[in-house]
Amino acid sequence: MPATFDPLNASPRATLATAALPRRVRRLLEQLYALVSDEIAPQMERMLAEFEQQLFRQADQARNPGLQSGYLETLRLVRLRRSDLIPRYLSGLEASLSGVRDEAARMSRSAAAAAPEFRELRLVDDSEVDENTVLRSLSSRHESRAGLGLMLLGQRFGVLAGMPAFDCERLPVGPQRLIRGFAQACQPLQISPESRLDLYRVFDQQVMLGYAALVESMNQLLVRENVLPSLSFVPLRTRPQAQDKPAPAAEAAARGADSAHSAADADKSPSDTRPAGPRPYTAWTTAPAGTDGAPDFATLQRWLAERRDLVDKLRPRAAPADAAQPPAPLSTAELVAGLERLDEAAVRGAQPLRKIADLRQAVLAQRRAAGADAALSREDGDVFELLGLLFDEIEQRLRGDALISSLLNRLQPPLLHAALRDRSLLAADGHPALQLLNTVAEAGARWTPNEDADPQLHEPLRQAVEHVVEQRGSAQSFDSANQRLQEHLHAQARKAEVAERRFVEAARGKEKLELAKRRAQQALEQTVAGQRLPRFVQTLLNQAWTDVLTLTQLRHGEDSPAWQRQLQITGQIVAANQGAGSDALRGLDGDIEHALTLVGYHGDDARAIARQLTAGPVANEDAASRTELAMKLRQRSRLGEDNAAAAPRAPLPPRDEREQACFDRLRALPFGTWFEFVQNQQGDAVRRRLSWFSPVTDNALFVNQRGQRAAEHSLDTLARMMARGQARVVEHERSRLVDRAWHAALDALRGFGGRGRDDGALAQGEPT
Repeated sequence: MPATFDPLNASPRATLATAALPRRVRRLLEQLYALVSDEIAPQMERMLAEFEQQLFRQADQARNPGLQSGYLETLRLVRLRRSDLIPRYLSGLEASLSGVRDEAARMSRSAAAAAPEFRELRLVDDSEVDENTVLRSLSSRHESRAGLGLMLLGQRFGVLAGMPAFDCERLPVGPQRLIRGFAQACQPLQISPESRLDLYRVFDQQVMLGYAALVESMNQLLVRENVLPSLSFVPLRTRPQAQDKPAPAAEAAARGADSAHSAADADKSPSDTRPAGPRPYTAWTTAPAGTDGAPDFATLQRWLAERRDLVDKLRPRAAPADAAQPPAPLSTAELVAGLERLDEAAVRGAQPLRKIADLRQAVLAQRRAAGADAALSREDGDVFELLGLLFDEIEQRLRGDALISSLLNRLQPPLLHAALRDRSLLAADGHPALQLLNTVAEAGARWTPNEDADPQLHEPLRQAVEHVVEQRGSAQSFDSANQRLQEHLHAQARKAEVAERRFVEAARGKEKLELAKRRAQQALEQTVAGQRLPRFVQTLLNQAWTDVLTLTQLRHGEDSPAWQRQLQITGQIVAANQGAGSDALRGLDGDIEHALTLVGYHGDDARAIARQLTAGPVANEDAASRTELAMKLRQRSRLGEDNAAAAPRAPLPPRDEREQACFDRLRALPFGTWFEFVQNQQGDAVRRRLSWFSPVTDNALFVNQRGQRAAEHSLDTLARMMARGQARVVEHERSRLVDRAWHAALDALRGFGGRGRDDGALAQGEPT
């Protein structure tokens, strides 16, 4: 049974007035708490009134007395205890805000508390699972709606807490904390799980309706209080389509340059003359490739005939039997009618991908069961064979999703209908039928792992396939179904692009921080160069004071008076610890202490560091205080670093010619280029999008198909992976799964045809 509220075990909540916070941070949090509480409290009053009205309506419309009594009992409990709900919820919100600087300790305590005790082991009720699912879905929806505002608010809360930026889960006023805090406040009501779920939905409709506006109000309040006032989101990245196609003038200039330098290029080695290579694929949704050079249906028929001739030559001949009259071929209309009957009698549900040859045999068996032997005409048989080759290649590129295989099975008869009516369907890459087939197949492609698959796409796919099946595979049905499906895909692509922008801006912020760190370290080294300082003072300068210089450089820039002031203080600190006397620094203790508090040091630690930096070599003899301060510095994370810092990378050997060529190509690729990374020895690959890379630090950010951060690599590591074949750029001409499968099938047909012609020539040249 779910745990119930026990007032005897309730511990007093922390408040902002009693929290160990700096004065300015406490004042800002109190203003935020007043803003949120003033906004939420009236809405919660309306929410409770609406919930009571809903319970009364449910009791009035109940189908039996048992349900009616349950609703009335819930109504009685809510009216009895509703007066404590809002104060309890606001008290929990205040406690969450007051512990904003104890996030790390709270996370460790929650992890320890999550360890099960034997006296608490129990089976989990379905109602608890449903409750967690509802709470997660509600919070996820509001995170997506107010994503940009939450990202900016998380950065500003990181400044208030003296920690890295808060994500949505850790943000005290984030949707997850607000909604789950309301769930905890509802426990003392002791109503049924079903009623709690209804109450959560009413809370979402009444209280969280204006959450995005509330986030903007909180950001504006912090901006007025000078907390990262210049922080904003301004996307400057150009669209990849503009980078894909060069201008005609540029093409003409390139052709002229190539002709002018052709003699010089002839003397170079192949590694020196690197071709531009195929155009990389950069779009979120796949588009059909060009149809230039695509074989027509007559050419495909000739290749199939050559393959049959070769197979007949290699197949052992049976003894000649009495010549029998060949069965009459079915007309196309009869064949289509037989496919429709098979589709109506097909078994629904999850099944493996069906072979087109099995569908062909089923149609002929159906005809024979009716008492008439039949065969397919040459043209119709070639259509079945070509689609069979295409589906065989598609099957090799699927990850084995039963739902996608079932949808492809449902799509086979309409595709056959369309191909039998229009023989040029397979040669037209932009045909709506092939676009729909590609969309369904890519939902189950091997390059999309199960964790990256979009579950919201399954229902639109099913509706599109069912629409085509109901309309018997007409051209208009494929067009309309594909159009609606593409609208959904473009909407998902826009969401993925918004999510990608958040990670790109975060990566750019990391780059700015890294550049500020380098400049601060360079300025400190120039000031300390040639000076002999006490080891502990040197440590304080390299850690605490470098963070101060980094923050000043990041906020104010190189030419600002604040930066020049910090450099002047740095020089005075070095001079004071060289025996020049610390009288000049006595009035600067407050400035140094204030600068240290801005980077997250508590008041006592900031005063101790300032005293060690300004007291000079004579007073720096308290070994106990230095040891205690050194331990605190060792336990504290640096500015912009997580608590668990990544291990330094081992130096790699110099790049060879192939790796250098890959490195040069990487630096010329446009943002948004898709890569495929090989995952295992079987060659299974996963697709990742190069969202951004830094020309300064060479760090590259990759996201998945949903715009979520998937990996980070250095360009050097990525170039070595490309040289070893572990990573490759997705080409625009072969970006779609259907294009890859169809070209693989054509390559197999060309091989059979060429071999057939060679064998025929050899046979004619042999002496008898």
